[in-house]
Amino acid sequence: MCTQIQMDRNQKKLRYQDGNPCIQESDASFKCLDASNYNRDMCSAYFLTYKNCRKYWHNVMLERRRQGVKPDMPTAAERQDMLDAFGGKPY
Repeated sequence: MCTQIQMDRNQKKLRYQDGNPCIQESDASFKCLDASNYNRDMCSAYFLTYKNCRKYWHNVMLERRRQGVKPDMPTAAERQDMLDAFGGKPY
């Protein structure tokens, strides 16, 4: 029973928009795996995009932490504004 509750909390945390900036990239890689019968070689571009997304937002989080900005991770609305300023996703 306890492991089920813990798993539910972890799943909610991963699906939380303000805490996980790479939900779309994660979903795209899982969708590719489903479509390709779990042939990882066919989905390498999706995995690379997800990895670059995580790396980019991790660096943003570290920079905000250094500057003392709270919260460390920008909210979903702030991230969208940042991406719009770039003219799209930089990864």
